[in-house]
Amino acid sequence: MTAILIYLLGMAVVMVIVAGIGIFWAIKSGQFEDMEGPAQRILMDDDDPRIPRYSDSRSNR
Repeated sequence: MTAILIYLLGMAVVMVIVAGIGIFWAIKSGQFEDMEGPAQRILMDDDDPRIPRYSDSRSNR
């Protein structure tokens, strides 16, 4: 029974270390830099005149 507990505690420690490394890697690589930008970009109107568009040469005549 104690061998199982030691095995499970060891696996828990390994999983915590792997999760910690993953979190620190994500922070260091800039994954959490702009948390609000994508959420606001999805609500933007596509017809906004401030959004640059390709101009059609036929409409300038």
